[in-house]
Amino acid sequence: MKKLALAILMAAMLAACQPAGQAAQSDGEKTPLKVIAAETFLADIAQNVAGDRVKIDALMPIGVDPHTFEPTPADVAKVADSNVLIVNGAGMEVFLDKLLKNAGGQHQTIEASTGLSSRRLREGEIADSDHVGDPHFWLDPNNVVKYVENIRDGLSKADPDGASTYKANAETYVAKLKELDRWIADRVKQVPEADRLLVTNHDNFGYFADRYGFKIIGTVVPSVSTDSAPSAQQLAQLIDHIKATGAKAIFLEMGVNPQLAEQVAKETGRHVVTNLYGDSLGVANGPAATYLDMMKFDTNAIVDALK
Repeated sequence: MKKLALAILMAAMLAACQPAGQAAQSDGEKTPLKVIAAETFLADIAQNVAGDRVKIDALMPIGVDPHTFEPTPADVAKVADSNVLIVNGAGMEVFLDKLLKNAGGQHQTIEASTGLSSRRLREGEIADSDHVGDPHFWLDPNNVVKYVENIRDGLSKADPDGASTYKANAETYVAKLKELDRWIADRVKQVPEADRLLVTNHDNFGYFADRYGFKIIGTVVPSVSTDSAPSAQQLAQLIDHIKATGAKAIFLEMGVNPQLAEQVAKETGRHVVTNLYGDSLGVANGPAATYLDMMKFDTNAIVDALK
């Protein structure tokens, strides 16, 4: 009887000492869950769901453009060593198929945007003939609620023992997203409706515009991807449209070559705002270190330029 009690006690102690966030293997043993998110903003969102149970690593470094990202052999090895890969989906990661093929093995892939539908073009917006839809869902916090739900469910599948933790963390973060949505809507009220006109580097702020009452006047690069270039005729049309509508500024993301935008600004007499964060977070101690901070920073930059 004493031996049985001792065995039960030892089993309980071993279970308590198991590292958090574990994935079951086919032989019944468990290994620490290794999770990678493609983009920095996605890693931050996922970390809020994972909490202290699992460390989420970002595949792309801060400041890297996801549209032109090319995985290195080290990136391939990193993915090969992971259990779960979180991606935005909707055509954002054009490198994904090749990356997974090179990495080999079995990975659970969580597509954060699953269940969301691409926005429809509004009057005056030009269709991108090279891309089916707009993958930049995260620039509306309400879409990120769906991201959180998908990540919660995916992590719970990979780590069933942590399901209650992921559920609780997801609920907490969704509340923060809803608070962010209200904050942005209130901040945008400082811009007269007639001045809520956006000219951006590429077509990525559509969901933000739809949610908060802005109109997309045009883009320097007429595409949802930055891996494109405008023709002289397209730039001339953009210049004419800015003059006709009275749009006050041209907005670029950090790290974007401002040459074309400055050319447009010179022709129109507008100024260029060069410090938005769209596809990547900023440095750890900067003003856009988290997704929530990034959205607040961008909102302030847009409002300050247009009010």
